[in-house]
Amino acid sequence: MQSCEISADSTDDPLSSGLRRKRQPRIVVIGAGLAGLSAAKALLESGFTDVTILEATDRIGGRVQSVKLGHATFELGATWIHGSHGNPVYHLAEDNGLLEETTDGERSVGRISLYSKNGVAYHLTNNGQRIPKDVVEEFSDLYNEVYNLTQEFFQRGKPVNAESQNSVGVFTRDVVRKRVKADPDDTEAVKRLKLAMIQQYLKVESCESSSHSMDEVSLSEFGEWTEIPGAHHIIPCGFIKIVEILARSIPESVIQLRKPVKCIHWNQSVSKEIERVADHNSDLPEEDKGSDVFVECEDCEFIPADHVIVTVSLGVLKKRHESLFHPRLPEEKVMAIEKLGINTTDKIFLEFEEPFWSSECNSIQFVWEDEAESESLTYPEELWYKKICSFDVLYPPERYGHVLSGWICGEEAVIMEKCDDETVAETCTEMLRKFTGNPNIPKPRRILRSSWGSNPNFRGSYSYTQVGSSGADVEKLAKPLPYAESSKTAPMQVMFSGEATHRKYYSTTHGAVLSGQREAAHLIEMYQDLLQ
Repeated sequence: MQSCEISADSTDDPLSSGLRRKRQPRIVVIGAGLAGLSAAKALLESGFTDVTILEATDRIGGRVQSVKLGHATFELGATWIHGSHGNPVYHLAEDNGLLEETTDGERSVGRISLYSKNGVAYHLTNNGQRIPKDVVEEFSDLYNEVYNLTQEFFQRGKPVNAESQNSVGVFTRDVVRKRVKADPDDTEAVKRLKLAMIQQYLKVESCESSSHSMDEVSLSEFGEWTEIPGAHHIIPCGFIKIVEILARSIPESVIQLRKPVKCIHWNQSVSKEIERVADHNSDLPEEDKGSDVFVECEDCEFIPADHVIVTVSLGVLKKRHESLFHPRLPEEKVMAIEKLGINTTDKIFLEFEEPFWSSECNSIQFVWEDEAESESLTYPEELWYKKICSFDVLYPPERYGHVLSGWICGEEAVIMEKCDDETVAETCTEMLRKFTGNPNIPKPRRILRSSWGSNPNFRGSYSYTQVGSSGADVEKLAKPLPYAESSKTAPMQVMFSGEATHRKYYSTTHGAVLSGQREAAHLIEMYQDLLQ
């Protein structure tokens, strides 16, 4: 096997290998999520005619999964449009009337952790007591002040001291604890409650970051994630409507469902193996046997291509990069895949006959008093439920019924996924009884939950900058193969898209959409003469 590097006698001309004959390039998009659909839509609208989307599952949408139960739609995946000004997802929703039933409570400015801003969050302890509202407000102000400090390390170039271990969790826990303990106005009992609240707030933060623990999130890079200005919005009829809008202009014949990919054979000019594979495919036209790329599917079909846009999740790349690409990926890209972080954030929807919570309660936050001095947020398997940070009240009840949405993240979320519905429902009910002090709370009549961590087609919810990684790793992940000195001479055989490849908007739906449009734009520019 020759080196994967571009040799001197291999072409640097992206329009070589027969493309000068003015035939349409063959483009294969792997994955029918927001990134893949956005890329395909842009390509088709620009005049490309040979575009194929390969989707491993039996549905389009990827990590957007809206489930309709009765009259209500529940989001197992993406829930919020984050920001409005210049957000392509917001504009798709607004232009197509998807936000007409969005209530004022479902429009929120600032940080998001609830389905609705209406009402009050109830912070309850494992001893069945509600923490006084003024104590919660004091602690929240302190926590948010320290959260703002975590943004400054990147945004203002502040140096990170060794004590923080370059970790958002370590830094936040240390600074907040010191300030709580030094407050002369609080009693020891109040201080202990506030110390316990640190861990609860960090669990919420971990769910929002989709990390196992905020200890794993890079402090020096935390501030690079960029928030789009404007309100956050929920789509009452389901986020899947955005997916359907993107797919509307894509012919059905373009999308192949239940078509998992086994391996992407790339860099024909330096890989004899591709020739061997092609020679054994008797159905392959002679002109296809010199193709730059072959996509080998699990059903043994080999699809020739000039360009492949890979939109699989970072979790799939972490698990499968060694077998998914032949030749193997360059070491620089492998290191980026390994250094960047992705974990699981799951939702647990519980539907009750009647609400046991008060009308002003918009969420139930679980504060374990025995965690006041805890360092770790990792639990033994049998205590997985301690990672559930809260249950939000879905609002308005006229739309959803009496439903709570629980949040759990990290390795404990994956443990939850392995339990059956009965076990999870029973465990959550016992937690609610314990923290509310109400032993008469009935079991929910229905449960619905996500399972992003154990799903082999996703292996996680969304990405974050892990300690030891940086935005430069995001750029390396997005870099097309094979590498070239200039983007203008890059053959772009294998291109990368998806939320994890967007340096400023990773973890978001608009990051996914923009990354798909970005890769399409590269090909549109490359073939502008052909498309005219």
